[in-house]
Amino acid sequence: MPIDFVIDHEQRLIMTKAHGTMTHEDIMGYQQAIWSRPELNGYNELVDMSQVERIALQSIERVRELAARSAGMDGDSPPSRFAIVAPTEEAFGLGRMYQTYRSLDERSTKQVGVFRTMEEAMAFLAEKGQSATEGS
Repeated sequence: MPIDFVIDHEQRLIMTKAHGTMTHEDIMGYQQAIWSRPELNGYNELVDMSQVERIALQSIERVRELAARSAGMDGDSPPSRFAIVAPTEEAFGLGRMYQTYRSLDERSTKQVGVFRTMEEAMAFLAEKGQSATEGS
């Protein structure tokens, strides 16, 4: 799987780096591996897409499916933040689609932000009680 992650329990943060070619199966496998672990409920998440060379989805519908599955896995989790670093046009556009679908799902407890740089994403994760801002 072209996804590596580190869990920082002290900071309550999951830091993820994706690389190479990303598929729907890779993303769903990562989702299941992380968010099926109850001890991670309420953790913030950072996904860095800077090293992704290609995103291979069978259809855009997969983005909606992922957002719905993600929101469904939130359960009773306390509110948290999810920052996506997406420097390419393709990754940024798909990230914004995911953000929109996720925000429309009433089960979602995560505030999602999509950013062009790591600095913007880290600033978003550090904010307390502020609304999400999106990079441009």
